[in-house]
Amino acid sequence: MKPQPKIGLLSKKNILVTLLLLTVVAFAAIWLYQGVRQTEVSLGADQRIDLTPQQIQSIKDIGQWEFLSVSDEQLVDTTRRGIFSDDHLVRIYYGTMRLGIDMRQLETGWIQREGDSLTIILPPIGLLDRDFIDEARTRSFHESGRWTAQDREALLKRAYQRMLQHGMTDQNIESARQNGEALFRQMMRSMGFEHVHIQWTK
Repeated sequence: MKPQPKIGLLSKKNILVTLLLLTVVAFAAIWLYQGVRQTEVSLGADQRIDLTPQQIQSIKDIGQWEFLSVSDEQLVDTTRRGIFSDDHLVRIYYGTMRLGIDMRQLETGWIQREGDSLTIILPPIGLLDRDFIDEARTRSFHESGRWTAQDREALLKRAYQRMLQHGMTDQNIESARQNGEALFRQMMRSMGFEHVHIQWTK
C-alpha cells in the first residue's frame, strides 16, 4: 500500500491563521455595524431644534405687526338753521385702519416649548395707529355759510367714530387673528417647528 499523503505542519498553521483572521474580521464587521447603528440613533436623538434668546428677542423687535388693513370713506354733514336760509357743510373723509398686534405688549412666558411643539401667547388685536384719517385727502363736498375750525373738528370726530364702527368689527378682528396665526406658523415652521399652537390674551 502506498502511504497516505499527510498535511504538513506548515499547512495546518496556515489554515489556523486563516480561520483566526476570518474570525477577527467577522467580529470587526459586527462591531462596526453595531457602532454605526448606535451613532445613527444618537444623531437622531440630538437633532433638536431650539429657540435661542437672540431669536426670541429678534421676534419681539418686530414691534408692530399688521395683520389686516381696512380702508373706509365717510360722508358727514351738518346743518345750521337760519332765519332766512340754512347753512350746510358736507365733507368726505378717507382713512385706513391697520389691525394687528404690538409686540411690546407680550407677556412673560409668551413662547413655550414642549417637545417638538410651541405654544405662543399673543396680545389682543388692536388698532396700530389711532390717527388713521388722511386729512390731506379730506375735502368739502358741499359748503354754504361760514363755518369755524370747531365745526370742522366736530365733523372730523363724527367721521372718526363711524370709521371705527365699520373697521373694528368682530369679523375684521377674527380675520386679523387668522392672518396673524398663519404668519406666525409660517415663521416658526421655517425655523423647524411643525406643531405651533397660537393663543390670544383677552
